Amino acid sequence: MAISSKTLVNTSLLLRILSLLVLAASVVVMVTNTVTDIDGSKDHFTILTTYRYVLAIGAVGFLYTLVQIPFAVYYVCTEKRLIRNGCLPIFDFYGDIVISFLLATASGAGFAATYELKKLVVGVVGFGETTKFLNRGYISIGLLFAGSVCMVILSILSSNLRNSTGRGGFFG
Repeated sequence: MAISSKTLVNTSLLLRILSLLVLAASVVVMVTNTVTDIDGSKDHFTILTTYRYVLAIGAVGFLYTLVQIPFAVYYVCTEKRLIRNGCLPIFDFYGDIVISFLLATASGAGFAATYELKKLVVGVVGFGETTKFLNRGYISIGLLFAGSVCMVILSILSSNLRNSTGRGGFFG
């Protein structure tokens, strides 16, 4: 394995670990996000469909990254793929692209919905708790966006790693 290829592999592993941590934090912040209504009852993040979508995509991204980490660790340690039929680089490439698009759509939808709701709530007396709820939503969505950025960089790296193996894909 060449020096540049080894650097790509190590960077890929570090980005996978970083995205795992960021996505886990995003999911935890969203799940623990609650708001107390005017009548004293507690509502969870599930009152907003967009926040449910953000949580679902964050969990999917987390699980995908969790599955990918053992393969990346094996590749870093042995300098060989665990599955050697050429399928794994292709799966890495397309999987990273799909997950990065999903994370980007979830973060975009979450930011837009939170922004619009915050515009409605600002200036209304008695909605301080709702503002805190939306701010925690911003934190979770910001973490999800950071995971999206990591996955975009990983898709670029997996493209380079896929091309460095001598296989161009299905037709190469």
